[in-house]
Parts: sequence; C-alpha cells; structure tokens
Amino acid sequence: MYNPSYSPYVPASEPCIKAAASPRFHQLHSEDDDAVRTEIERGLRADRPSISPKYLYDELGSNLFTAITQLPEYYPTRCEREIVERHATEIARHVGPVRSLIDLGAGDCAKAERLFPYLAPAQYVPVDISVEYLRQAVDRLGARYTELDLVAVGTDFFETLSLPPDVGETERLFFYPGSSIGNLAPDHAAGLLKRIREACAGGGLLIGVDLVKSRALLEPAYDDPLGVTAAFNLNTLRHANRIIDADFDVAQWSHVAFYNEAQARIEMHLQAETDLTVTWPRGQRSFARGQRIHTENSYKYWPSTFKAMLERAGFHNVRYWTDEREWFALFGARA
Repeated sequence: MYNPSYSPYVPASEPCIKAAASPRFHQLHSEDDDAVRTEIERGLRADRPSISPKYLYDELGSNLFTAITQLPEYYPTRCEREIVERHATEIARHVGPVRSLIDLGAGDCAKAERLFPYLAPAQYVPVDISVEYLRQAVDRLGARYTELDLVAVGTDFFETLSLPPDVGETERLFFYPGSSIGNLAPDHAAGLLKRIREACAGGGLLIGVDLVKSRALLEPAYDDPLGVTAAFNLNTLRHANRIIDADFDVAQWSHVAFYNEAQARIEMHLQAETDLTVTWPRGQRSFARGQRIHTENSYKYWPSTFKAMLERAGFHNVRYWTDEREWFALFGARA
C-alpha cells in the first residue's frame, strides 16, 4: 500500500515520467510474523526437513554472500560482469528502448548502474523485499544521477509483481541479474517468467542464468575451502533461532553442498553431526546423526532449455550472451 509519509508520487495518468527532486520509496510488502514462524516450523517438521533459502539473508547472511562473490571459486559475479563489459552496447540495442528499468532483487543497485550509460533509462525502479535495504543505495544514486527518476519498491516479487502507479507502464525492461532464477524449481521459474512477461508488454527482460558445467567447477563455488559458504549456510540456523525462538546449536551442524546431476542443480543442506533435538515454544524436532535440512537449490540450464522457457512464457526475439568460457549467460528477450 502507498505510504503517505513518503514523497508524493506521479499519477498514472501523467503523459510522461517527471524527474523527481528526490527518490520515492514504497513499502508494499509487510511480513506477518506468525506466518513466518509457521512457515519455518512447518519446514522443520516435514518428512524431508527444509528451511526456505530466503532465510539465508539476514544482515549477516547478506554480508557473507557479498564475501562469497569475491571468492575465486565463485564465478557467476565475475562472468556476468565480463558479459556486460564485452557486450553492453549490443545488449542495449537488443532490449531497448528503455524508459523504466525495473531491477528485481536490486541489492546495492551496482549491477544496474553499470548499464545506465548504455540503456539510458528515464526511470530506475529497484525492487527488493524491503526499501530500507535499498535506501542507502538509492540515495547515493539520486545524488549522482540528478535527472534520473528513482522509485524504490519494497515487495516480495516472488508473490506479486504489482508496482506503484508512479512506475511507468511503457518501454519497461525487467532486469534480473545474478543466478537467482536458479533458486526456483523450473515450474516455479516458468511461472515467474510468465508474470514478468505480463508486466512488461511491449518491453523486455534481461536475466542472468547459470549454465550447466562440470561438477569440478560447480561444487567448489558452493563449498569453498575458506568456509565462507559454510558460514553463510550455517547462519540460517541462527536466523531461525531468532525467528521461532529455537535452540539450534550451530556447532552440531555442518554444511553440505553437492551437484545433483540428474536434476542439474546444486543442493545445499545442513547436516546433523550427532543425534540431537531442537526445541522451540510451539514444538520440537529430533534429528539423527547424518540427517539433513535442505536450504537451497541452484538450478543450472542449457541455453536451449532456458530459451524455450522464455518462449513458452510468451517472450520473443530471445538472444543470449556468454562469458568467454561459456559458464554464464545473460538472456535478453522482447515481450
């Protein structure tokens, strides 16, 4: 819902998007604390226990992931940057013209900012689950790009792509960098692609996709020798402790990551190193030594497979660009 304490927004009936004196912020997503607790508890009680990957990202988890992207074993960030550096002009020509650049999972907004000189959007719309996370980055951009209309949106775009009325409706480009689409099972990924297609009719999509590679390349990227990814995964238990008031002892668990070749996905789990029982005010769960909690999947795609997914979602003029080693791809498509 629109929060009247924020700056006034431009009505949807305006014929053009006006440059804002300062960024506008819309928090459309509100967490239901009881629903969050129930979700985690249900996952822990399941026959195959799991915790949603979104709970990897509390403040510490987000900082640990930033550290992961700097590891030599973690290639996606470097590969995506290489693609932009080598092909930005060609990419912009294919996905443009761009009036509103809508950045899904924007984080610090750095990836989209690299494209500003090539896409020349009139409006930039970073989307993340909380505008508070975006606020510092958006204020920085506002000081640097004074003619750029900035509209930050806090929403869970996995649930809805509803945007506030001051987001332009024509020549939209949805930008979904990184390999986050791989965290969704293929049928759920296909559903998200279809919703994006419906939200950008006449515009386009630019999306990062991790490609199928050998186990020898994939597994170290998710289980690095320094143990940064292990700390990132184990921190999920601390996050769960805070949310449901549980008593997970991180020292009793280990990080497990492996490539499931049949499913073309990396799996991350937390494994009990001893028989133990975890309790919380509304329940408990016993784990046998070696039993695992599933925390994340990261699906890898063949280019032809992902191209077909985009076309089934209603996109056309699908192209992709890769790094020199063909480890990662940026797909551009028209809606």
